[in-house]
Amino acid sequence: MSRYQFKTTNIKGKQYVEVNERIKYFRESGQYNGWSLTSEVYHLDEASCVIKASVLNDKGEIVATGFAQEDKSSSYINKTSYVENCETSAWGRALANLGIGIDTSIASSNEVSMAIAKQGDKPKTQVKATTKASLLELTDEVKAKMVKAVKDGKRDAVENAIGKYKVSDKVRKEILG
Repeated sequence: MSRYQFKTTNIKGKQYVEVNERIKYFRESGQYNGWSLTSEVYHLDEASCVIKASVLNDKGEIVATGFAQEDKSSSYINKTSYVENCETSAWGRALANLGIGIDTSIASSNEVSMAIAKQGDKPKTQVKATTKASLLELTDEVKAKMVKAVKDGKRDAVENAIGKYKVSDKVRKEILG
């Protein structure tokens, strides 16, 4: 594994391995033939989810686990996909605990992006109301900053800000592509 070059995402100057990279390595590496990933929901309600993922060896023995928690309200994506994101994060942590993709950090880029979004490290936006009841309109400068933030790996934070400011679908497409 030491020779395998994982693709990483730069977040605030540090490289993080994406969960899909860890899963791909796990599935393609010969040393894990016959091994499996399982998921168990520990908590699920309308607001949040907690999932435990386990890595089982070819004898069905648990060799690594990972927990993840997601709040439905934490990002724009989580409004519809908090369970899926939770499971993905749990898989990433379980595979990291197995030792896959941990040269720089156990946390995956997905986890770090979500943590940043939850901590309020969202793009600063200046908005002006076109009318009291209308959607808010972003300035060109703010749109450019949000596009840059998406390119810098802060898509979830930008989506959260877009949802918060009720940006029109047209502007949303301009920013997110």
